[in-house]
Amino acid sequence: MTKYEKKIYDIVNASRKHLTADQIYTELKKEYPAVSLATVYNNLSKLCDTGLIRKVTLEDSPDRYDRTEKHDHLICQKCGKLSDICLDDLTHQLKTQLGDNFLSYDLKVFYICPDCRKRSSSKTTV
Repeated sequence: MTKYEKKIYDIVNASRKHLTADQIYTELKKEYPAVSLATVYNNLSKLCDTGLIRKVTLEDSPDRYDRTEKHDHLICQKCGKLSDICLDDLTHQLKTQLGDNFLSYDLKVFYICPDCRKRSSSKTTV
């Protein structure tokens, strides 16, 4: 693992904010000012391909990068906020229904976050 790859891996795994490549680049530049954004993208791709981190893709939003520890995601339909949630593992149920063709799953639960609900209810009372 190169020094950049190791540092990017550490940045992603230390964060709970689901960082974009640009945010990772900004963080990496603090230690390695000469690093290029292309280097960040190349290393993110390599880390995803080897299963050391995972990419979270959302419609109309830049890709975000996350640790591989088992967890699912809550996504606010209004503001796009992405949060972690730990739900029961569905692997056994999916394997039972799909058989040997099952590889993995990535659960995204869409909802309206508490902040957006609060803003919405305060607008209706005004």
